[in-house]
Amino acid sequence: MKCSLLRCDSYEYEKVYTAIAQTIQNLGGFEPYIQPGERVLLKANLLMKKKPEEAATTHPIVVKALAALLLEYGATVIIGDSPGGPFNPALMNGVYKATGMSKIVEELQGGVALNSNFKSFKKDNPEALIMKHLTLTDMLNDVDKVISVAKLKTHAMMTYTGAVKNMFGVVPGIVKVEYHMNISDYENFADMLIDVCIAANPVLSFIDGIVGMEGNGPSAGVPVNIGVIMGSASPHTLDLAAAHIIGLEAREVPTLKRAQERGLLGRLAEIDFVAEKPQNFVMPSFDIVRGKKPMNIQNSNLPNFAKAFLARHMQSRPVVNAGDCTGCAICKEACPVKVVHIVDKKAGMNYTDCIRCYCCQELCPQKAIRVHKPRLVKMLRL
Repeated sequence: MKCSLLRCDSYEYEKVYTAIAQTIQNLGGFEPYIQPGERVLLKANLLMKKKPEEAATTHPIVVKALAALLLEYGATVIIGDSPGGPFNPALMNGVYKATGMSKIVEELQGGVALNSNFKSFKKDNPEALIMKHLTLTDMLNDVDKVISVAKLKTHAMMTYTGAVKNMFGVVPGIVKVEYHMNISDYENFADMLIDVCIAANPVLSFIDGIVGMEGNGPSAGVPVNIGVIMGSASPHTLDLAAAHIIGLEAREVPTLKRAQERGLLGRLAEIDFVAEKPQNFVMPSFDIVRGKKPMNIQNSNLPNFAKAFLARHMQSRPVVNAGDCTGCAICKEACPVKVVHIVDKKAGMNYTDCIRCYCCQELCPQKAIRVHKPRLVKMLRL
């Protein structure tokens, strides 16, 4: 499988446009994937109301350059995503504006639009492993093809997020909560993400790695210059290359591990890198927060006091910095298992029942929640 990695050291439009145009050429042009006149969804990572410079969302210049190239080719473009929370015009209009997507649609002046279809539909998914039936956003029915335009970031639950995880945004925000609640095991959750990606069927995938996010990702980490634009017809191949750049092996990323075990992904040495190699971009000190897979405490026969001890002292967990918490209750609303409570305008959590999905950390607008690894776990090197 071909994969293109090209240097791009800034979000200067001409540089990004050139890098993406060369990436498309490296992959054989648009012709094998898209026909003139087709409608294309650019499925960006629009996680929440974040400014582009915070590196939590796909940079608008990357989306603009790709949209411009599609328009020149003769396609029409819709830009869309369904982040966590209610999927409605009020929420999405704020997200579109904050992330810079509204501005680029204005600048491109026709042929490109922001998704305004907030309905959902049921889809059979016969090629899936565990999600044979899915609820998806109806914007998929408004287009002929899908392109994933992801951001290179760390992720508290899945360790890394890129092209495959990006497709979780075709699941309506509220339904995501249901999937988190019903699929709390990390490997099963990875299988679900792969199944969603299969259903969405992106014909091309790109990763914005000009500035990525390290540390407390995917929303509260630190922007870091990586300087790469990445593209492939395979989202799994693209993610494997990106993981290598930030120092991760496939076995450390649940979606990559399961993709290899399912026969959807080969080894790094088998990828046809048509431009630069991932070794040329390796970030040796990239800060990755590895959220330890939760133990199955609730289904054990341990007494309640032992369950509480293990939950607090032997598992990574989301921790609230009270000084930054404003009591907005977004974490409470996002929690699939309802273990978050608000007291005196500050968030608190019941760790015994916490499933370590880190939705609270991911969606906290104040960056007040981080992943904490207990000292005993560090001492035992677990």
